[in-house]
Amino acid sequence: MSSDRKLVIIPTYNEKENIEKIIRKVRSQEDDFHILVIDDGSPDGTASIVKGLMAEFPDSLFIVERTGKLGLGTAYIAGFKWAIEHQYDYITEMDADFSHNPDDLPRLYRACAEDGADVSIGSRYCKGISVINWPIGRVVMSYFASTDVRTVLGMRVFDTTAGFVCYRRKVLETIDFDRVKMKGYGFQIEMKYTSYKLGFKIAEVPIIFVDRTEGVSKMSSGIFGEAFWGVMGLKLRRIKPRQ
Repeated sequence: MSSDRKLVIIPTYNEKENIEKIIRKVRSQEDDFHILVIDDGSPDGTASIVKGLMAEFPDSLFIVERTGKLGLGTAYIAGFKWAIEHQYDYITEMDADFSHNPDDLPRLYRACAEDGADVSIGSRYCKGISVINWPIGRVVMSYFASTDVRTVLGMRVFDTTAGFVCYRRKVLETIDFDRVKMKGYGFQIEMKYTSYKLGFKIAEVPIIFVDRTEGVSKMSSGIFGEAFWGVMGLKLRRIKPRQ
């Protein structure tokens, strides 16, 4: 087993149906993935479930509690800063609802640790369309949104909005988080484009994305709107590394 320190960041809001199962599944992997939950004040008791499990996983399960729904992007940035501070080598972001399969975590990690990528993306679209349980309208919207982003930004990434991503620590140490503007799913586009513009190598790992079966989706039209207008702004912005 590798000595690399690996962290999985899982943002949560009202995920009591999924959180214990996802934690146990991540911890069951042969690779030693630590877990950081970023909970945005879930009123359903998600944080209490996590804290109850921390006695069972005292050195590998951690939580940051925030006071309310502050946006997906800010949750991940809080997690990235925590990961850098605690000297993790590889940091993966994933959802709590099993739309991202924890069994794919080793594949994303190895794409970076063994195959030379700086950023590896669990991709729904790099080998056709691999999505289960989504309405066809949402599949079409997501696929063509990624296609449009790729065209506008000139970035050779098929799944630009993917939320299942592994970063080498040096990537996160280089990105100036104060300049990351988007808070919703546009954040995923901005992080990939920033990594690309800073010269890091991005690889896509094909996955099968399965829509959540428990809990409530956080997707909204406002999230897509932010991503659309944010991409227009990204094209015009100068991307500079953190000083």
